[in-house]
Amino acid sequence: MNIVVPPIFFYVLGAVLVVSGALRALTLGRHRPDRELQDDTPARAKARRRHFTFGLVWVAMGLFLIVSTAGLLRFRH
Repeated sequence: MNIVVPPIFFYVLGAVLVVSGALRALTLGRHRPDRELQDDTPARAKARRRHFTFGLVWVAMGLFLIVSTAGLLRFRH
């Protein structure tokens, strides 16, 4: 039994990864002094860096999924 997954599934999944990764990097990975009630601690800076880094990783994964599904990457054997 062969199960065929339509390409639209991968396009939607890639788009979700790109959008959620960008939102994560921009909202959780950014320092906003006007919204901070306390001084910035090293733990908060590390958490912001982690959110920013993984947000960019999600964007990269989503773009790779979209590009590879579109057939723009040609792998030669």
